[in-house]
Amino acid sequence: MQASAPRSGSATSPPPGGAEDAVRPDQRLTRSQRLTESRLIREAFDHGEPHAGRLVVLRLRRGPGAALRLGVVAGKRTLNRAVDRNRAKRLMREAFRLNRFRFSGAVDVVLLARGWIRTATRQAVEEELLKLARRAGMLGGQGERTGNV
Repeated sequence: MQASAPRSGSATSPPPGGAEDAVRPDQRLTRSQRLTESRLIREAFDHGEPHAGRLVVLRLRRGPGAALRLGVVAGKRTLNRAVDRNRAKRLMREAFRLNRFRFSGAVDVVLLARGWIRTATRQAVEEELLKLARRAGMLGGQGERTGNV
């Protein structure tokens, strides 16, 4: 039996430390970078600063333990179907993940989906998140990306 050569485009990734790593910051959204406790999300709603947009509401939680983590909320009243709630949460997470390196401050971010997100594109959610982050004073001056935003 012959050993087959690896297929091009296989699931293996290039070794770390390559040219790509030097250009792009780490864009993962690990478990430690997410708000997983409902009490912290509730605290953001009770005491956080709201910044409302057409697609999402950005709420900031300041205080002990705040470390630029993300929580996403898509309510059943706003988005009736589970598929719409899941898509909204995925869009908000992706927009945050791609732009996390631009944000600064010791805050936790909670994004609440609004009804208009049902028909929005990822680019529209990303643009609105950046606009709301700028309004909230979270945007750091480093690493402005050109292109799709």
